[in-house]
Amino acid sequence: MNTETSFKSGFVAIIGAPNVGKSTLLNRLIGQKIAITSKKPQTTRHRVLGVAHLPEAQLIFLDTPGIHQARGPLSVRMVEVALKVLGDVDLIVFIIDAVSADNASDEIILESLKKRGLPVIFAINKVDLVKKGKLLPLMEEWDAVYPFRAIVPISALNGTQVDELVKEMVAVLPEGPKYYPEESVTDMPERFIAAEMIREKVFRLTEQEIPYGVAVTVESFKERPEKDLIEIQATIHVERESQKPMIIGKGGKMLKRIGEQAREDIEVMVGRKVFLKLWVRVQKKWTQDAAAIRRFGY
Repeated sequence: MNTETSFKSGFVAIIGAPNVGKSTLLNRLIGQKIAITSKKPQTTRHRVLGVAHLPEAQLIFLDTPGIHQARGPLSVRMVEVALKVLGDVDLIVFIIDAVSADNASDEIILESLKKRGLPVIFAINKVDLVKKGKLLPLMEEWDAVYPFRAIVPISALNGTQVDELVKEMVAVLPEGPKYYPEESVTDMPERFIAAEMIREKVFRLTEQEIPYGVAVTVESFKERPEKDLIEIQATIHVERESQKPMIIGKGGKMLKRIGEQAREDIEVMVGRKVFLKLWVRVQKKWTQDAAAIRRFGY
């Protein structure tokens, strides 16, 4: 039986290049979806907090935007957010994609780790897609470049070895209190997560050129207890006139699909029916406009 003094807790940053599976890992670790995911790079734009409650520990995870060679104001801001998180944590989990390495981004990350001197656990993701004969040389290669506390091959999508990764984290974390009550899984408001879920559907359903230029704002989030319903009105912002009809689609079909799929996810999150109304507006070149980037919450 654990005593009060043996309980462990701490803040854990999940970092890596874009599209390596950081948000998928976060959702797996806390047991529900709070971070959006897609196959397209730079899906995550914010620091997203998730809490895992274990009998012997509480782990507070900070999912971060992908660290990369930033070009343009929005990319620069996302990398700043990711690197800033490293100053506020007890432990770092550095995750890579075992299938497609991003050497330039990984070099930026390694240099940042060397400056901070925090304990780092290295997670090699998507090992279910790698031949066994290639995994050991990859682990040995990384073991030679940095003094990681542990190197753990995982599949965030399938859950392979994620329990082992958690054990390694708990072993490193200091003794500490419960920072969040048992029922808490995130500090992000439902309004924020709803906007992110809408943006995720844009990423997943539209063409390659669309997602990067998209932001979502929730204009209204009203609870209707008498109807056991939440009414949400949100705007999808694009940066070019040519993108607006792509989001709306012929006869409004694409916007309807985005809305239907987002509504289903939001209903799971809030545990009740949702009425979702979407608009599409053009905010020209907002990804190049520092004021617009701040206004959209980045």
